[in-house]
Amino acid sequence: MTILLATFTFSAAAWAADGAQPINNEECLACHDTINPQKFAASIHSSNRCTSCHSDVQEVPHSVKPGHVECASCHRIEAQIYNASDHGKALKKGAPAASCLDCHGNAHELLNYRNPDSPVNRKNIPATCATCHENQEKMLKYGLLEARPLKSYSESVHGKALLEKGVISSAECTDCHGSHDLHAPTNVESKIYRTRVPQTCGKCHENVLRTYERSVHGKAALSGKLEAPVCTDCHGEHRIKSHLDPTSTVFAGTLSEKTCGHCHAAEKIITKYRLPPDSVETYLKSYHGLAGRFGDVTVANCASCHGAHDILPSSDPNSSVNKKNLPKTCGKCHPGVGEQLTKGTVHVVPTSTENRIVFYVSRFYIVLISLVIGGMLIHNVLDFLKKLKAHYAQKKSSDQYLRFTKGERIQHLVLTLVFIILAYTGFALEYPKAWWAYPFNFFEGGGDWRGIIHRAAAVVFVALSLHHLIFMMFTRRGRKVGQELALKKKDFADVTKTLSYNLGRLKEKPHYGRYSYVEKIEYWALVWGTLIMIITGTMLTFENVFLTHLPKWALDVATKVHFYEAVLATLAIVVWHFYFVIFDPDHYPMNWSMVTGKVSEGEKGLENKDTKG
Repeated sequence: MTILLATFTFSAAAWAADGAQPINNEECLACHDTINPQKFAASIHSSNRCTSCHSDVQEVPHSVKPGHVECASCHRIEAQIYNASDHGKALKKGAPAASCLDCHGNAHELLNYRNPDSPVNRKNIPATCATCHENQEKMLKYGLLEARPLKSYSESVHGKALLEKGVISSAECTDCHGSHDLHAPTNVESKIYRTRVPQTCGKCHENVLRTYERSVHGKAALSGKLEAPVCTDCHGEHRIKSHLDPTSTVFAGTLSEKTCGHCHAAEKIITKYRLPPDSVETYLKSYHGLAGRFGDVTVANCASCHGAHDILPSSDPNSSVNKKNLPKTCGKCHPGVGEQLTKGTVHVVPTSTENRIVFYVSRFYIVLISLVIGGMLIHNVLDFLKKLKAHYAQKKSSDQYLRFTKGERIQHLVLTLVFIILAYTGFALEYPKAWWAYPFNFFEGGGDWRGIIHRAAAVVFVALSLHHLIFMMFTRRGRKVGQELALKKKDFADVTKTLSYNLGRLKEKPHYGRYSYVEKIEYWALVWGTLIMIITGTMLTFENVFLTHLPKWALDVATKVHFYEAVLATLAIVVWHFYFVIFDPDHYPMNWSMVTGKVSEGEKGLENKDTKG
């Protein structure tokens, strides 16, 4: 009897529960007036009851705050994939990673991804991802390297098509990175893991993928060779641009040197895969390469001959650079002469065994240039010395006055030679690719020799400076010269008078002392520049010593000062000194006083005649 009564009671309770009326959404919205009924009605969840998500609410009103809503209760597969992603794992660890609502929007206003207003609609996805990924502070904190992904994407061919032209089929973030299954590029499961990049790009560019897979690059990549280029190595990642865009990495004008050359001029790759070591160098020296470097985009680049996605080794019969196919390949630009262009190697490397004619012609001209130019130099040196001797004899026959002693002329000669060596070797470091820096690139270890020569010249320069300082301070002649080189009020007045005379406002040119303001300005500028160059040069030579006492920025400042002071000194020599000793009509073609040491009575700048020779 007891059992029957209990069974009846349980059945009645179950019947009562089943017969309970469900809670209507209107009842919930009556209290939760922060939820917009119209937007909720337009959402993708409008057909669901509030209690479908808030399943712990059993009565209205409820005294207990509803618990956290689990999207996984309905979206089990998506949740499982998301939990295994980088976002899901980070969220579990407490990091502020993107959750469902961060991407899909307000829970009560969720829209279908096909709706143009949905944050996960294709055209809105870049902006949705950017809410986190454009936060540079957050990106650096979590080791994400792309600081401004939306900006770079918006400049790409994909971004412009989607954001500016409204081409919905254009690639956006989730096409490449995935949506719920996002992973870092170092994760083998990632869609942008290096070996999976071709397949990811191939979802849209299927024909290109099939061509690439048959190429030498594609086969190498599929075999697991990590150095083999994939799509992003040539085209870039977020900043993928049209090959017609001059800023594109595959633009005709930059493709060979920067993109192809990135690998084919890399010692590691060349050595490991036994590639020709000078393919890029010989191309850049060819007619095509030289024209391309000067902006001609119509000349052949690497892709013009080897292909782009269909690159094959020259030994492959299907290769565009196979010897049998070269007439056709070259004939694309040179119709009718393809057969002639195949007679010889494409990347010309003159050697005694290969390209012998080119090799011997090159050697002939090197010898010819050496003999002809060398002969010209010898002729001109002999002519110069003879005329100098005659000039000196002519000057000696007239009244001559000592301007520079033999010691002073030697100082000037040493300074001239040292200055030239220092300037040449110094600027060669700043501009190693310049044609005049070629001697240091001609042989192995040239860079080391440059540094040795520069420092040796610097030692001579310092020694010469000390010698000059001793001469000026401790010799009678030096102290006298120092007094005459001292700047006086008259020098400043002479500047104004000379300008007035040159402008026609004064009829008579001002008279200068033994040294005019021109020479005084140059001398004291030399003294100033010498101090600056010695101080900064010493800091850069013994950087480890100075870094123990000075901050790193001090060495950076020294580097800049050393360079710009050298530029200033060189330009001053060319513009100021060369004018007054060479191009000045009073002295043209040259002021001989620093060679002969003498000046005539009629030459300007001479008032002290007590030093008559």
